Amino acid sequence: MTDPLWSSLVQSFDSYIKRESDIKLIEKAYFLAKEKHEGQMRKSGEPYITHPVAVAKVIADLHGGPATIIAALLHDTVEDTALSLKDVENGFGLDIAQLVDGVTKIGKLSFNQKVSQADNHQKMLLAMAKDIRVILIKIADRLHNVRTLESMTPEKQYKIATETLEIYAPLAHRLGIFRIKAELEDRSLRYTDPPMYYRVSNMIQAKKAEREASIDQVISNIKLLFEASELINFEIKGRIKNIFSIYKKMVRDEKQFEDIYDLLAVRIIVDRVETCYQALGIIHANFTPIPRRFKDYIAVPKPNMYQSLHTTVLSDDGTLFEVQIRTPEMDQIAEYGIAAHWAYKENKTYSKEREQFEIAQKLKWYGELLKMSEDSDETSASAEEFVGTIKGDILDANVYVFTPKGEVIELPKGSTPIDFAYRIHTDIGNKMVGAIVNNRIVTLDYELDTGDIVSVKINKNSQGPSEDWLKIAKSQHARHKIKGFLNKLNRDSLIQMGKDALDRELVANKVTEPQLDDTFVKKHFEKNMITNVPDMLLEIGKGNLSPKTVVNKFLGLEVDPQVLLQRQMEKAAKQLTTHSETGVVIEGLTSPQLKLANCCLPIPGDPIIGYVTKNSGIVIHATFCPNCRQFEENRLIEAFWSTEVTRKYATWIKLVGGAKTTLLSEVVNTVNASQISIAEVNAMTTSSLEMIIKIKVSVNNSAQLQTLMVNLRKISEIYSVERDFK
Repeated sequence: MTDPLWSSLVQSFDSYIKRESDIKLIEKAYFLAKEKHEGQMRKSGEPYITHPVAVAKVIADLHGGPATIIAALLHDTVEDTALSLKDVENGFGLDIAQLVDGVTKIGKLSFNQKVSQADNHQKMLLAMAKDIRVILIKIADRLHNVRTLESMTPEKQYKIATETLEIYAPLAHRLGIFRIKAELEDRSLRYTDPPMYYRVSNMIQAKKAEREASIDQVISNIKLLFEASELINFEIKGRIKNIFSIYKKMVRDEKQFEDIYDLLAVRIIVDRVETCYQALGIIHANFTPIPRRFKDYIAVPKPNMYQSLHTTVLSDDGTLFEVQIRTPEMDQIAEYGIAAHWAYKENKTYSKEREQFEIAQKLKWYGELLKMSEDSDETSASAEEFVGTIKGDILDANVYVFTPKGEVIELPKGSTPIDFAYRIHTDIGNKMVGAIVNNRIVTLDYELDTGDIVSVKINKNSQGPSEDWLKIAKSQHARHKIKGFLNKLNRDSLIQMGKDALDRELVANKVTEPQLDDTFVKKHFEKNMITNVPDMLLEIGKGNLSPKTVVNKFLGLEVDPQVLLQRQMEKAAKQLTTHSETGVVIEGLTSPQLKLANCCLPIPGDPIIGYVTKNSGIVIHATFCPNCRQFEENRLIEAFWSTEVTRKYATWIKLVGGAKTTLLSEVVNTVNASQISIAEVNAMTTSSLEMIIKIKVSVNNSAQLQTLMVNLRKISEIYSVERDFK
């Protein structure tokens, strides 16, 4: 008896996979997956095997090879059944086992609340850099998941849909897989913003027949024009823009539904590139083109290889249409992206390395990802920094500039010549001394625009980037490189400063021959991400670690946390009494009656505003204080921090972590190691077994507070650290 699910899968790939041995191996994978998932059901009530088959069908629609289809069928077996990765390798080979392993690892990370989402996404992108087929399977997996979201809880629906819009849809877009990208967006929007989804959907449906009639009429008119001009071998299609694209323009660009130019589109497919321009001439000669709406993506393709001519025209009945003109090859790429170039062909010899190389050659941004992922193994970039680089510099980039040789470089909006230089090469950025844009010398903070031709002036004797460059650079990639250069430059001097401070503390405690080796450091400071002596000295030099703490650990002088806390609170109270001036300046007033607001407790470095009260003089609030929203505007007055502030300032921070018995002690020790005083502390355990700790600390300024918060986040059981307001 024929298995209907297997038959439907065969139909999805039998047009391009003919080799009997490949079909047999796919069949073996299908029945193995079916056996291992036997008895497992999806939330929808369907047998679980329907999911891997659906994922494999998506891969087959993209003409993925047998190995990718097999990995799609087996992608949940190692995670959800008794099948081991070794079993997969023994039955199907190392290549397929590695694919399954890559997808399994990403799947494990997807909804793990104890691991930051940035870290999850970094691992996903690194897996992609090693083998892009892993991400194609994961995108296919996500597509079927969003197709069946109705069976999930509302919380899961929102979470999965949001993650899809933030990561998976942009990845599909970057891979040029428009069909999948559009479906991911539309289905996810239904759960992230239901009112707007249905509003846009209803507006599309309201005049659907009328719009379809308009498209049909325009297509008929264009056909007559082409025939009259003896243009042959063409195909014309019509479409209405997808729901999410319309939603984005309405929300982001604040446009009315009626003001969206490319709501309706006509796609013209002709046989050759030259004919594309001929067709464009006929369109512009017979319809009214809208100014500044013409784009030539044939001469300058998009980074995802998309090529087409775009123009927006006005028809005789006053309807605006976007017209896209392209060849059949371009149309395939527009629909299927990299998969159109990468489609499996049985007469071609494949290797994973060759496939990766071909993709990197065709997708410049993918080559950048490969390079960045290699860098991430060699530097101390955090997961947040890495994902910020990928999302900001690659997924969301939208400025295209040229090198003098005509190579297209893609950068985030607002980028400067500094960003351009570091995108070319790190050494170019480090030795940069000037820039020329469009044959004109510009300053380093010049904002680049699409179409600019940029060249960089370098000097081998340059001292390298300065701190000011961090204020100018827009891309995370450039900022990370600049920080790396500056940190390396400062590292030696900071280590020496740390060594000198530690030596002074050792002498004060009459320690003559200390044995402070890496073993000692790991034992006492590994929880602070410090694992060797140079790193310990560096943290002392930076002021993040007190030399007294190090010596106390060496001497075994562990102070009871309660005693330490009492000392801190007494010290803080004394400091706050001694330094009673606010440190705030109000222009035009010499001795104003000032008071720092108790609700937000602003500290130097915070943006501030004064509020003139009826009985308490001028109360100073941080501008981000929630209470500022309720103030009468005519009673607000500008306020500034003095440049000569010497006192300490109290402010609250809130920590949420696991209900670990020693967590409070670890927090107190970390604050103490940062040489910051505690004025007050409150801790409670919630019904969900989380510990909430609120600490009132005394600090010099916001920079010192931020350093403390960074150190507190390094405690393994801490989930979040933030400023707290009353």
